[in-house]
Amino acid sequence: MEFKAEVKQLLHLMIHSLYSNKEIVFRELISNASDAADKLRFEALANGALYENDSELKIQIGFDKAKRTITISDNGIGMSRDEVIANIGTIAKSGTKEFFNALTG
Repeated sequence: MEFKAEVKQLLHLMIHSLYSNKEIVFRELISNASDAADKLRFEALANGALYENDSELKIQIGFDKAKRTITISDNGIGMSRDEVIANIGTIAKSGTKEFFNALTG
């Protein structure tokens, strides 16, 4: 998507402007990964093919000392472009509540 190139700038903004404590950024990213796994789990109830032959949901955290990077990845379902636009810059909101409400009525 078009906004991928701006992720580094967005994270810089989040760390230095929106969050007073750098550790909160990591909690938020891990929470987002968990939400993506939850979204996959619930959508797979109606469409098991979404698991792509691997129903084990994972959140992985990797470190690269040489590049000085931390990578948080998951195998869940991320947000669509419209969801990103609706939620970007909103602290502690990934649409999970709305998603569960849509499922449960």
